Amino acid sequence: MTPAPDTFSRYDLDSAYDEMFEPNAKPRAHYRPLYERLLGMPPEIWQTRQEQADLMFLNQGITFTVYSSNEGTEKIFPYDLLPRIITAKEWSVLEKGLEQRITALNLFLHDIYHEGKILKDKIVPREMVETCPHYRPEMVGIDVPNGVYVSVTGTDLIRLPDGAFAVLEDNLRVPSGVSYMLTNRQVMKHVFPLLFGSYDVRPIDHYGQELLAALKSLKPQGSEDPSVALLTPGVFNSAYFEHTFLARQMGVPLVEGRDLVVYNKRVFRRTTNGLQRVDVIYRRIDDDFLDPKAFRPDSVLGVPGIFEAFAAGNVALANAPGTGVADDKGIYAYVPRIIKYYLGEDPILQNIETHILAEQKPREMVLQNLDKMVVKAVGGVRRLRHADRAARHPGPARRIRLEDPRNPRNYIAQPTIMLSRAPCILDGTVDGRHVDLRPYILYGDKVRIIPGGLTRVALRKGSLVVNSSQGGGSKDTWVLY
Repeated sequence: MTPAPDTFSRYDLDSAYDEMFEPNAKPRAHYRPLYERLLGMPPEIWQTRQEQADLMFLNQGITFTVYSSNEGTEKIFPYDLLPRIITAKEWSVLEKGLEQRITALNLFLHDIYHEGKILKDKIVPREMVETCPHYRPEMVGIDVPNGVYVSVTGTDLIRLPDGAFAVLEDNLRVPSGVSYMLTNRQVMKHVFPLLFGSYDVRPIDHYGQELLAALKSLKPQGSEDPSVALLTPGVFNSAYFEHTFLARQMGVPLVEGRDLVVYNKRVFRRTTNGLQRVDVIYRRIDDDFLDPKAFRPDSVLGVPGIFEAFAAGNVALANAPGTGVADDKGIYAYVPRIIKYYLGEDPILQNIETHILAEQKPREMVLQNLDKMVVKAVGGVRRLRHADRAARHPGPARRIRLEDPRNPRNYIAQPTIMLSRAPCILDGTVDGRHVDLRPYILYGDKVRIIPGGLTRVALRKGSLVVNSSQGGGSKDTWVLY
């Protein structure tokens, strides 16, 4: 079925949930003003506006790396001009579900590093936790400010064919992408001001100040006016643009490990006026490289002694070390039980069906249906299989890795899910592409959820791969009042 001639002549509807159109091909009520605007807009205007957007990204140095490209690795971040629109009613459900989830995961992290009640009660297998590569025995018994382990979260959501949102992944270590969310909004206001003005969109420009407030609430005892710094691995890190962007947004210094020194279990920043105390650090460095005295001794990115200062309560680290155990894709399968255990509530946002390959029966079932599954490494974003047609034939090496009894703990499997589809401007017409959504949750003295998020787009037709490193892009996300 095709929604409309001309502008939408290439726009096909199928079993995927469509963000703009109802199954009968009529525009959804909240998309109708955009739909009507597109019908009356010549393609030449789209091209001009796209060039304006690309130039803004280029001038701000917003690029990304495509390792599979033969045309060079640094590309302008692909940006689609058409916004993804979410109603106030839909967002209300997402807010409640995300707050519930991050609250339960923080309780889980406190528990596993203290009493371990959930492990003793066998709600989550102890072995699953303690064999996680991001579990840090060094964190056992250490109290964190406000009991908050995860101050910044980027939760990946997808919309299922029935229209309901579900959680695909929890990103709790050093979640990235929020700078693209903020820049997308700036670009949209510039290239389509009248369209933006025709909708009552909730603002997101206050993210930097909300982040700063959340970080300051983690201040050590006795610190009345806490100083905050953002710790970056340096200019060669792929997210360095975001680090500089957020430091400017918050008005805090951007520092590297060599800029900091620990003295008497306190952290100081080297300045031209001497050493200045640092109370809270928003760190964008993985645990392994944070402190060569506590973790990897060969790290030159971190700060010797910073973990000892953290353990003594003299500096707050956001996110706290050891939080990665809660975004392990094996632990993900247990999050509904974790919510029920700590909060006594059913999950508001559902999980995707997940098979733990460390268990024999699920592993056998997955091996028999591998062409229908997405297999993921639990500790990272690398996928052994994905849903694009080009990867539908699993090789023997992948099967051997899953059958090897020493390896299954490292993988989970999920059925291939058809992501929802949103309108995009492509080659002079409007066409549908699959999308996901990464809202950002801040947690300090309270939970703060910015109304919107990073909508990532699989720009290749039929593809379900939204990562920018594999040809994906992004678009602005509008949450309506």
